[in-house]
Amino acid sequence: MSDFTVDISQNEYLPEGGDDVNAIITVTSPDTGLAAPSANTRGAEIIIIDCSGSMRSPRTKIEQARAATAAAVDVIRDGVAFAVIAGTEKAVPIFPLDYGLAIADDQTRYLAKQAVSGVLPRGGTAIGQWLRLANTMFGTNPAELRHAILLTDGQNAHETPQQLDEAIALCEGVFSCDCRGVGTDWEVSELRRISSALLGTVDIVPDPDGLAADFAAMMENAMGKQVADVALRVWTPQHAAVRFMKQVAPTVEDLTGRRSQTGPQAGDYPTGAWGASESRDYHLCVRVTPAAVGQEMLAARVSLVVGSDVVGQGLIRALWTDDEALSTRINPNVAHYTGQAELAQAIQEGLEARKRGDEDTATAKLGRAVALAEQSGNDDTARLLAKVVDVVDAASGTVHLKKKVDDADEMALDTRSTKTVRTKK
Repeated sequence: MSDFTVDISQNEYLPEGGDDVNAIITVTSPDTGLAAPSANTRGAEIIIIDCSGSMRSPRTKIEQARAATAAAVDVIRDGVAFAVIAGTEKAVPIFPLDYGLAIADDQTRYLAKQAVSGVLPRGGTAIGQWLRLANTMFGTNPAELRHAILLTDGQNAHETPQQLDEAIALCEGVFSCDCRGVGTDWEVSELRRISSALLGTVDIVPDPDGLAADFAAMMENAMGKQVADVALRVWTPQHAAVRFMKQVAPTVEDLTGRRSQTGPQAGDYPTGAWGASESRDYHLCVRVTPAAVGQEMLAARVSLVVGSDVVGQGLIRALWTDDEALSTRINPNVAHYTGQAELAQAIQEGLEARKRGDEDTATAKLGRAVALAEQSGNDDTARLLAKVVDVVDAASGTVHLKKKVDDADEMALDTRSTKTVRTKK
């Protein structure tokens, strides 16, 4: 397998007494040379459809969910293991019925679509049960690349938050999961908890008519993955420690708490599965013990690890100086992504304040978000913000809350708040 590239962007100069070293790590997979999928890595897919009673209204919701599932099944490659689950207050397999996975070919894809066409909505919603069944079914197959699509239209009303958290914890590291909410009666924070822990995406599909295209695109993306369980391994010297590790592009995802210790001074951060020609950015902050002016140290060594193989590596340095021009220069990539992380947080806190009726905080936070989106050129987020606030002056973040906001617009801003743009070249 060809090596990944690991590029480090940082200002290595610290002032006297300085102890925080920041760097942006850009990881890019090769366009060719990724290992061809073996029998174990070529993948397993499970589609989980909400079949609770609320999917009856409007009727197009369940009809489009069936059509979307069929569209996703059509994209599954021959040889990939797959299944479809119906979710209510319990979870049951729609196809195959034996609680295992079928191997995709023309016949099994046809049978799966036939089975899905007869699904009727009834019952409640217990998403943790759905995840537990997916976890069990994935366990029947040796595939290393495991991915699920989860669709719901409602809140997790038939189990406790703790039960959902326990189910999520059970699935961590077993499979990735892309979550979609259709309509506006579901809870963004619930699906974000799942997608974040399971290294997937979350988004709203306000109109059921958009489901089929979205499902097909998600499955197409999953079919492009070729390497499972890639990790960023960070080694730090004695008297240094990682303050945080975040993915910052294409989305913001805090990986700090996901570290697993691999040695006395090294730990791994999961990045999930990769396909060819993918590029992602990570922000690493390491706290070091300050040294004397003129001294240099290796603050961290970052390795990209697949299984037991190191497939890419980069070094992060610290050099103490009394030259203020050098030590106060902020690396543009670090500055950009610090702003993008703040943008996501400002949106989520602003929307939360708006729900509570705290208009002052909501105005301040969403105004700050508008300014950050303007500064960074994040036009997609700026457009979503403009549906929730009236922008008086984008540069200064002067806004007024809109009196009436469409639920779908507010939820779209919330679900997509973590999407980032890369630094302008």
